[in-house]
Amino acid sequence: MSDASGKVVVNRAMSLDGFIAGPEDAMSWIFDFLAPNAFPEVMAATGAMLVGRRTHEVGKRLAGATSADDAYEGGPQFVLTHRIPDPPDPGVTFLSGDIGEAVATARAAAGGKKLEILGADVATQCLRRGLVDEILVYVIPVLLGDGVRFTAPGLERTDLEPISSTRSGAVTVLRFNVRK
Repeated sequence: MSDASGKVVVNRAMSLDGFIAGPEDAMSWIFDFLAPNAFPEVMAATGAMLVGRRTHEVGKRLAGATSADDAYEGGPQFVLTHRIPDPPDPGVTFLSGDIGEAVATARAAAGGKKLEILGADVATQCLRRGLVDEILVYVIPVLLGDGVRFTAPGLERTDLEPISSTRSGAVTVLRFNVRK
């Protein structure tokens, strides 16, 4: 496991019934309960972000519909994809290939700060390979009924060690170490 400053952290908001996005990748429901800049200490500790292509595209749509585009100040953004867009988005580094290499590249760019992992598929790949140190979950008090699950199918049992449970307004914030 890495030191506290350079951890790889799966970071996500989740409905009480286990969805990180609703049907058709809907995510605006999160901002009914959680402002984009609600946890500045998390962004201050973040040195880089690694997301999947689908999550990146959903984020771009969401940023166009809310003020969320102004909220990200967590260093370089890396997108893991099988196909790099032409032309690529400015300000984003697209990576393809092995998840371990992608994490190593993004982690090096984080400069000793945390590497935040977003997206069900990328997070599941990282968990399968034992690359995740910590999971941070903002449990939103809503039942979505359908959508994108917390992890992609096929993840084996992963034991977690609770670190903390706090509340911020209506949101419950859970933090876990991943047992390796």
